[in-house]
Amino acid sequence: MPDPFTLDPGSTALLVMDYQPLIVDQLPDGEQLLERAATAVDAVRGRGGHVGWVRVAFTDADFDAIPETSTFARFAGGDGRSALHADAPGTQIHDRLDPRPEDAAVRKVRVGAFTTTDLHDQLRARGVTTLVIAGLSTSGVVLSTVREAMDRDYRTVVLRDACGDPKPGVHDVLTDEILAAHGLVTTVDGLDALWA
Repeated sequence: MPDPFTLDPGSTALLVMDYQPLIVDQLPDGEQLLERAATAVDAVRGRGGHVGWVRVAFTDADFDAIPETSTFARFAGGDGRSALHADAPGTQIHDRLDPRPEDAAVRKVRVGAFTTTDLHDQLRARGVTTLVIAGLSTSGVVLSTVREAMDRDYRTVVLRDACGDPKPGVHDVLTDEILAAHGLVTTVDGLDALWA
């Protein structure tokens, strides 16, 4: 069995999750996170790996389908509805990043990247078995997606410095303790040593 943290480019995908202006702009280190995410995209592409893009955004039908018992119900009206609408500028992939037509791409309507999308099918069609994770926020999409990925038998590598959270202490606990128990936690620069 190969070393679980040796990355084969053909079966590895970088997931860049919720890197949207609405979310990036809420983080004090948003500019630095964007730079590191862009560096990770270039590094994975340069090795021949896959890239996937995940964003959170709702259509009118999605908003109308949210049950009132859901924590997402607070977004279904007023300013939340307009800010999180699928057509709103704040919900698009940040323009400093570089999605390409051959990349996997999904729009989700819950926290994790898998439950309301066909991401798993898109990744499997590309032969992906290992996910490299960059996302905002660590306590939201990153935690949920890593847990879902584990249940779907993916290996995970979390890029600690390409994930961010409104609460830095929460980010530290999650990356040091919780996420490290599910896979490898490294940095964008640390990726270079992992390729087969």
